[in-house]
Amino acid sequence: MKQHPSIHLDRRAQPRHKTELPFTPKAISLVLAAWTSCALAQQTPALPEIQVRGDRQAPIPRPASVAGPAADHARGASSDVLESMHDIPGAYTYQAGGLSRLPVIRGLADERLRLQIDGMDLYAACPNHMNTPLSYLLASQVERVQTWAGIAPVSAGGDAIGGVVAVETPAPQFAAAGQTDTRGELGASIRSNGRAWGWHLGAEHASERWQLGYRLAIADANNYRAGGVFKDYDFTGRAGRTLPRDEVGSSAYRTVNHVLSAALREGAHLWEAKVYAQEMPYQLYPNQRMDLLDNESLKINLRYQGRTDWGRLQASLWRETVDHLMDFGPDKRYWYGMASGGGSSLNGQPCSPLGPTCAAGMPMRTDSHTTGAKVQAEWPVADESTVRAGAEFHRFRLNDYWPPSGGGMWPGTFWNIRDGQRDRTAVYAEYQWTPATHWTTQVGWRVERVRTDAGPVVGYNPSGGGNQGADAAAFNARNRERHFVNHDVVLNARYAPQPTFEMELGLAHRERAPGLYELYPWSTWQMAALMNNTVGDGNGYVGNPDLRKERAHTASMSTRWHAQDRSWSFEISPHLTHVQDFIDAARLPGQPNTNHRFVLLRYNNVSARLYGVDVSGQATLARNEYGQWGIRGQLSYLKGRNRSTGDGLYQIMPPHARISLTHRAGTWDSAIELVAVQAKTQISQVRNEVRTPGYGLLNVRTAVRLGSGKLELGIDNLLDRLYYWPTGGAYVGQGTTMTNPMPPNRPQWGTAVPGPGRTFWLAYSHKF
Repeated sequence: MKQHPSIHLDRRAQPRHKTELPFTPKAISLVLAAWTSCALAQQTPALPEIQVRGDRQAPIPRPASVAGPAADHARGASSDVLESMHDIPGAYTYQAGGLSRLPVIRGLADERLRLQIDGMDLYAACPNHMNTPLSYLLASQVERVQTWAGIAPVSAGGDAIGGVVAVETPAPQFAAAGQTDTRGELGASIRSNGRAWGWHLGAEHASERWQLGYRLAIADANNYRAGGVFKDYDFTGRAGRTLPRDEVGSSAYRTVNHVLSAALREGAHLWEAKVYAQEMPYQLYPNQRMDLLDNESLKINLRYQGRTDWGRLQASLWRETVDHLMDFGPDKRYWYGMASGGGSSLNGQPCSPLGPTCAAGMPMRTDSHTTGAKVQAEWPVADESTVRAGAEFHRFRLNDYWPPSGGGMWPGTFWNIRDGQRDRTAVYAEYQWTPATHWTTQVGWRVERVRTDAGPVVGYNPSGGGNQGADAAAFNARNRERHFVNHDVVLNARYAPQPTFEMELGLAHRERAPGLYELYPWSTWQMAALMNNTVGDGNGYVGNPDLRKERAHTASMSTRWHAQDRSWSFEISPHLTHVQDFIDAARLPGQPNTNHRFVLLRYNNVSARLYGVDVSGQATLARNEYGQWGIRGQLSYLKGRNRSTGDGLYQIMPPHARISLTHRAGTWDSAIELVAVQAKTQISQVRNEVRTPGYGLLNVRTAVRLGSGKLELGIDNLLDRLYYWPTGGAYVGQGTTMTNPMPPNRPQWGTAVPGPGRTFWLAYSHKF
């Protein structure tokens, strides 16, 4: 494993579990043989060759779709897949690591969304959700990102109440009959802030029937600088290491991602196999007390799609293994215990031997295995009517354990979640038809059974501090297996009386079962609870095995107008979601009733409501000898309320707008962009969420096509403004982070994570 030169890892701890092959050769052979025999048995020579993507009748509502880095408006120097979500009205992100932001759609995030890569449902395997599913690809490896906000077809989403984010890597491309084709792409990018850089390459060889491809992407960055001084201390908890007061500690990262693909096309049948591998030696987190210091993942995805004389058939089978390690990175204190100087020491001093008075970091390991399968059939029942039906199976296994490192983390292994299990089985059906002229309607129903369980646990020291023994005994004595039955019902309608106007209406009832990290973290010990935090607010969380499933009722409407030649367009989309048994949090007994510190919380069920409106549009302003001039923009307004307590919901984005003036001339494409965000004043008081001031940012960028190449350059935050992300969480990126802050040697409550200052960036890609 490659390491950051200043990151110290303790390898004396319990060795990681051996990574298993996702499938045995025998299993792969049986699956491929079954697909082949089933498909070829119905092959009809008269059928046209299969199109890799596209439906006979596209489902409604239409997903918002953003192309990958090849799109004219995409920022070529960004490595984060979710950068493109800023172009989708109502979508934003929780800030986390530089490559692991969490997607949010209309206030609902993370496990409330169905997150997919090439149809694979994947899950974070970390008590801080550092390895979110979409962090396994870089932007250069993605062809497009599709999102459904709130009301997704039942064929697209399940076990989620907020919508779907589906990321797709490039589809296979085949050569013409009797020919072969070899193509490739090479690109690189740099950003001045944080001295970030990345490069990618892709190669593909195809015949009329076969295709082989490979894509490699690497991204690396140091800590970035804010637009000004945002803290009054420079210590890191490590002797001899300090940070400038405008530097955002723990914001560096490095990752290497591979995608290997193969495909076979036989007439109207397509078989695909893809292998995805990630080696992430580090990704540091400014809003978490720990850092990711190793994440290795291997995925295999087998897919089939074909067209027969009766309709279409799709099938997929996938397997993922993850080995994950957290500990303290170079900007956070590593040595703990009385022999290191004690809790009041500004910097922990190296000590030995490891034991009750000397601790070397706090290694936290997570191993997970995910297996999934899906089969879907689609067939017409009339000229304008289509039925889709399918079944799914998902199996998730998780072990989260913290080997002993000394001090309070001694002498045994702390099991945060042991033998965690989450199994899902689902069936669904939807019917889409045209009941009258100008109308298209769809109704869908999905039923899903979710089973969760976890094994017995133990703390570092059953007789040690923090009530470890009593908490573990109480957890082990109870029945931990849970069963949930989710029902989704979705009704959509589209009315298009004119070529220049359409309206979509949707009603949905959706349900989601709680996740393993909401149910099973068991310790009320302050130090252990602080390590369980998926939202980056600096607080500590304890699971609740008695949580009920979330039940959401959503109403949404989208109205679109556009010119016949698409020279202008305008869309407005109001939405309302009421959630019964929304999973929020309440403070543990004995927590101080103060608004100026981090606290400990336990997950609980409440009633919640979210509502808002998204507006977007674009227009061509002029066409003349100097090119085409245009404007595009979007505005979002969102409110979220805990109706049981009257408190605000966490990480609700305040009203914000994005407006761009665009210019195209020949091979040039340029834009000046203004981003405006209102002050965040409505907060989650139970979490002591930090308020943030409003701000405006000015960005400029241009791109030019040079034959088979494309050069992009720009400046983000041109005026070098100091601003704070409203959804960036609490800054705990340096110093003594293991316990609740106490002056003078720990980061204090009240500082939000700031965004980057002025950043020059440059990117170039070339296709051959």
